[in-house]
Amino acid sequence: MRAAYTLLTWLAQPLVRRKLRRRGQQEPGYLVAVEERFGRYGLPPLPADGRTLWVHAVSLGETRAAAVLLARLRAQWPQMRLLLTHGTATGRAEGASLLREGDMQVWLPWDTPAAVQRFLDHFRPRLGLLLETEVWPNLAAACERSGVPLVLANARLSDKSLRSAQRLAWLAGPAYRSLAAVWAQTQDDAARLTRLGAPVQGVYGNLKFDAAPDAEQVARGRAWRAALGRPVIMFASSREGEEAELLRCLRQAGEAARAVQWLIVPRHPQRFDEVAALIAAQGYTVARRSQWGEQPTLVDQSADLWLGDSLGEMAVYYGLSDAALLGGSFAPLGGQNLIEAAACGCPVLMGPHTFNFEEAASLAEEAGAALRCAALEPAVATALALVQEPGRQQAMAAAASGFAQAHRGATERTCQALRAYLD
Repeated sequence: MRAAYTLLTWLAQPLVRRKLRRRGQQEPGYLVAVEERFGRYGLPPLPADGRTLWVHAVSLGETRAAAVLLARLRAQWPQMRLLLTHGTATGRAEGASLLREGDMQVWLPWDTPAAVQRFLDHFRPRLGLLLETEVWPNLAAACERSGVPLVLANARLSDKSLRSAQRLAWLAGPAYRSLAAVWAQTQDDAARLTRLGAPVQGVYGNLKFDAAPDAEQVARGRAWRAALGRPVIMFASSREGEEAELLRCLRQAGEAARAVQWLIVPRHPQRFDEVAALIAAQGYTVARRSQWGEQPTLVDQSADLWLGDSLGEMAVYYGLSDAALLGGSFAPLGGQNLIEAAACGCPVLMGPHTFNFEEAASLAEEAGAALRCAALEPAVATALALVQEPGRQQAMAAAASGFAQAHRGATERTCQALRAYLD
């Protein structure tokens, strides 16, 4: 059955190239080293000296989680050579800062047998470490055949993903069973992964709790908020369709909404211009972070909405905000990660759809760090009420910080488990 899947991935290669060209028009990072996507490298092969640790962090969130783990691994295994792979342009841009002399960074190859075998033959990793969800059938089979242990760390699997994998059990089952080890974020993730045959060996928590936000960025955001003199509510990591719904809710809220500075930070950078145009088309003025300089000017402060169209500044935005609406949770998209918001002491208002981060969302709600709302309109009303009650807002902010602190420790547990492969 994997042969049928292989045929489809081989036939899809021209479509992959076309998609990369399209994405590259808005995000030039997708046009970098395209041939790496197909297992062809303009880099010298690495020696098979047992020093290469391959870490795959598909996108921005996984790369930030990898940063915490890699810092600890370098201290534990100083002779390590890092091979860092990604699937998205934002992940690769973030990952560049994690490299040291001798390390390499490339795209994860498209999942054809030839491409993944060229990848393994070229870089000869001692161990493959996948973060969170990226288990590809041909890649897993090639690692097993080549004797490269492949482990899944910080592993998560939602009910929706489990159902999808079970529909393709003939393909997903062998891939998950071929893994050398799986370390899950939660007991529920562990149970779902076990149902696919994955060799779950521990529940270690979420690495993202161990990623401390940039203190200077948080302080800068708070200084901007203090200078502004009115509350700020952010729509964090908003997804397509959610911004238009927010604008409708603001119009409905009327004068109450105008007493607050609204900030929208889209999840995907390629949508920055689209969201700016949407705001303007609805009759609102917009000030873009990319045009501020060191801080928002008086003209920027008079705009109806702010657009957070920069990368690597989420800690600034959370520091700036009195409360944050959680993107992806007001449409059936599974929500975004709220851990960074909590670590920055920013209360979160989330919608009903948090299945991608269900345990973190539930724990945050129990801790008083987050509130759940049935839809975006009541979430906007709740956020407006919250920021007008300083005592309640400060209590939620303190609860958020405490929640983030209480769930740390996954990095140390993961490093201890990796010693069996690296010592």
